[in-house]
Amino acid sequence: MPKFPKPIENLIAQLGTLPGVGPKTAERYAFALLKRTGEERGRLATAILAADGTLKLCSTCRNYTESDPCHVCADPKRERDLVCVVATEQDLLAVEHTGEYRGLYHILGGALSPADGILPEDLAIRELLSRVRDRAPREVILAFDQTVEGESTMLYLSGLLRPLGIRATRLARGLPIGSELSYADELTLSDAIRGRRAVGLEAAEAKNRT
Repeated sequence: MPKFPKPIENLIAQLGTLPGVGPKTAERYAFALLKRTGEERGRLATAILAADGTLKLCSTCRNYTESDPCHVCADPKRERDLVCVVATEQDLLAVEHTGEYRGLYHILGGALSPADGILPEDLAIRELLSRVRDRAPREVILAFDQTVEGESTMLYLSGLLRPLGIRATRLARGLPIGSELSYADELTLSDAIRGRRAVGLEAAEAKNRT
């Protein structure tokens, strides 16, 4: 037997499909929305529908945009031979907010996680390789979370880029292990961008010391 009237149960169920929203949080959000005026709920619904109707993916970097290419890819002042590969749109914004990076981006749409069913074919890896072959950038920065999934994605991509003669770098170790890129403060992320290193350099240095 449902705890709440059917419309509320449906609202809770839909809110519960959002990432990171469990049953209790979904209930809290649902009742918070119900306490808003009809006009306020209408503005929220309009904003959701408008975003769905006007946004598209940039054909270059795959970020959400109202025009194609997006404002970053269309900016003639950006360094066009420098590409920063990130997992999500939030990660792109985190890097952009530092003001330290002036190149272009490529959004994969996630990170490799076989346990969650996310395989290479589920990400925009083919598009990245095609872009690299066509434009031959001088450097590709692999900017991923310092997690198992992020490290796995970075190593996988570096293995694909190496035969193409592309210099692949990673963010410096200023980012704590296990941290998410989009939650890093701007100063830490700025330092990580400035101190980026060639992928695999740590392993090579360790081998030389033995």
